[in-house]
Amino acid sequence: MATHIRLRRLGAKKRPTYRFVATDSRMPRDGRFLEILGQYNPIEKPARVKINEERISYWLDQGAVPSDTVINLLKQIGFMKKYEMVKKGGDISTLVVAETITERPKKRKRTKGVKETKAEA
Repeated sequence: MATHIRLRRLGAKKRPTYRFVATDSRMPRDGRFLEILGQYNPIEKPARVKINEERISYWLDQGAVPSDTVINLLKQIGFMKKYEMVKKGGDISTLVVAETITERPKKRKRTKGVKETKAEA
């Protein structure tokens, strides 16, 4: 059985919240799961992430494969760095896992005036 750690969508229409779950890879996104590992609320500003570090570490040690989105979220809160330090046997007393994610700056749209001045130069 291939185990994955991925997000399970909850919440109302256009108001999503997610749970980190350990699940069999053959199950659908919102289908049956093995264990709830945490929560992610992207609607709050800043976005809030709560995880059970011990259980996520356990599943990663058992060979569970996290999805790309889960890896990105865990990196942003600092869990992956802490997990790698534990695996190497390093000092983790100074590492703290954050509960919030800062929002990335939005890309700015180019204006026509900028394109024209570059073409003239």
